[in-house]
Amino acid sequence: MLTERSPRRKALQAEFLKSDMLNTLAVPEDDRLFLPANAMAVALKEENMRGVFAACADFLRIAADFYGIEKPGIRVLAARPLRVREGWTSELFGDYAPETHHIRVWMRTAVRKQVTSFGTFLSTFCHEFCHHLDYQRFKFSDSWHTRGFYERTAVLYHHARGSAVKKLFWIKVGRGQWRIDWLRTRRGS
Repeated sequence: MLTERSPRRKALQAEFLKSDMLNTLAVPEDDRLFLPANAMAVALKEENMRGVFAACADFLRIAADFYGIEKPGIRVLAARPLRVREGWTSELFGDYAPETHHIRVWMRTAVRKQVTSFGTFLSTFCHEFCHHLDYQRFKFSDSWHTRGFYERTAVLYHHARGSAVKKLFWIKVGRGQWRIDWLRTRRGS
């Protein structure tokens, strides 16, 4: 995961920095998000798209209520779109449309059409919901991929999964961009 560079416009730089520095997220003290996340895992294992949709919608309803924001819409789609360009290929795992407050997540891989692992699906889902939080709760004019954004996403993911939050370690890669040092993050040092 690579962060974005700070915007060139001075007016947005303070907001970008605020997002970068906001590296935690309040989460419910109970298991109200774990239950729909677990339902997602079961529905994915059963390859049940309607079940995945229902679990996602339930999670979003509960999370939006907890954060005091409008519930975003959700679409659960089949195989991820594959983008092929000269020299590279990419898959789109999910996206968020701030204009419509709508999240889209794909539950199958692009090439083999296999069901996405629960961890990958939940991570993508939490990532897209955190974009919604940036606009709706934190009132950012944009939702940048900052270190703080990835930290907030990790807090939500681990809470929903019922696992311990791992400290993310960062490596500067130049010109104001950072990437997660996965080796150190996995080791915890």
